[in-house]
Amino acid sequence: MEAESVSDVITEIHRWREVLSDLPPAQTEDEAIDRITALEELTSVSAAAQARETLTFDMHRRNREAEEGMSRRRQGKGLGAEIGLALKVSRARGSKLLGFARSLLMDLPKTYASLKSGDISEEKARVVAKETDWLPRGKRHQVDDRMADRLAEVGVGRLGNEVRALAQQLDQKAAVEHLDRCVEERAVTVRPAPGNMAYLTALLPLSQAVAAYSNLSRSAQSIVGTGLSEGRTQGQVMADLLVERTTGQDSAEAIPTEVHVVMNENSLFDPGETPAWFPGFGPIPAKTAREFIAQNEASVFIRRLYTRPSDGQLVRMDSKRREFSGLLRRMVVIRDDVCRSPWCDAQIKHADHSQAFAAGGETDWDNASGLCAACNFLKELPGWRHEATAEELVVRTPTGHRYPIGTRPLGTPTRNSSELPRSNLANEPTSNEASNPNTFTVRIPPFRKVEAPRLEGRFESLKVDMWHRREEPPSEVEMCLVGQLAEFVSAV
Repeated sequence: MEAESVSDVITEIHRWREVLSDLPPAQTEDEAIDRITALEELTSVSAAAQARETLTFDMHRRNREAEEGMSRRRQGKGLGAEIGLALKVSRARGSKLLGFARSLLMDLPKTYASLKSGDISEEKARVVAKETDWLPRGKRHQVDDRMADRLAEVGVGRLGNEVRALAQQLDQKAAVEHLDRCVEERAVTVRPAPGNMAYLTALLPLSQAVAAYSNLSRSAQSIVGTGLSEGRTQGQVMADLLVERTTGQDSAEAIPTEVHVVMNENSLFDPGETPAWFPGFGPIPAKTAREFIAQNEASVFIRRLYTRPSDGQLVRMDSKRREFSGLLRRMVVIRDDVCRSPWCDAQIKHADHSQAFAAGGETDWDNASGLCAACNFLKELPGWRHEATAEELVVRTPTGHRYPIGTRPLGTPTRNSSELPRSNLANEPTSNEASNPNTFTVRIPPFRKVEAPRLEGRFESLKVDMWHRREEPPSEVEMCLVGQLAEFVSAV
């Protein structure tokens, strides 16, 4: 981040940050506990100050835009994203902080006072704000007044329950309407988890969620009780049943959906150690990826991607089309993985121009960015600008701040790239990249030569070579592909 100037207040804040970062450890147990308490109180005070400055920023921006004649409806657009960049978090979290700051300082003054004095944590203040955000302002003040003495006394869970109960008591009509709106927000999401796992989350009405869980639990208990679990625990059986029932498959391993796995040839066909990558979700060990491809009961297809040897970036792919679609869009999604905006981890929804097409931006590899819908719309607001190449994106905000983010390479950079073999695809048409000294292409055989019967005329239309026996045994992945090819040919 680059700021235009640093005030005396910011200099003092930076000085305290350095003092705390260089603080020597406590000498006794008592002092360590006292420091933990003091630092927690300081954290609360910092959160209160940050909320105040967030609301101040909101007011300054809206006042300036009002003076410039901007309509009230358009004032404040993009504020959450600017705050997120300043916090080094996503746009969504920045917007949540803005909403929290408004609620805390405008509707919950006593909760704010407790946070500012260090009596309660930011988590407690957020619970009060969240459990009352549907109430009219006057009744939020009532909840704030009546809960003031309880804020520091109870835990986070109990505080949330008590605030919710009081809010529902003060306005039952609004409470019912709030619950109806919550039902309309039901959804299913997925996000990465440690250990190459993922959380599949369903936000459902309470009765439906309990019914679904109870059904899975009873079915799993029956399978375990009758000895059909094959060594799986009840929780594992429930997880497998969920996959089978939502995908319609006979087993949880037969995943019918298209799943992209990016991995280099050494890790795919040989026992290489470079991790594979699920675009949008993260890395997976090479051995696990090979087993996923070879043992998956669904069909597996391989598409070759070519990276530049000097830095491992995907090679350029130009297009004359107005929109990013087809293979170019797929490559953008694979390259950027998640929303390309700094610190935004949302799933990619749009592949669009960094410099707008109407402003002369090309529909090409350098001018492409994979973004979530909110970040893509955000860059069209006044004062926002995206400057991109295939290797880097720079986001400029209306305050003049600059936030760069580099592109994660897919391949492994090679020192002596000039010594690597050039393309041996002599019979295939060459692309514009063939004359670029920074790029090269190597033919990766789909599988090694193995024994296979000659079927005259069957493979000519598929342009697939048939090979005789070779002493080197094929890998598990190659055998999987050979079997699928044989099944396809037999059906022709």
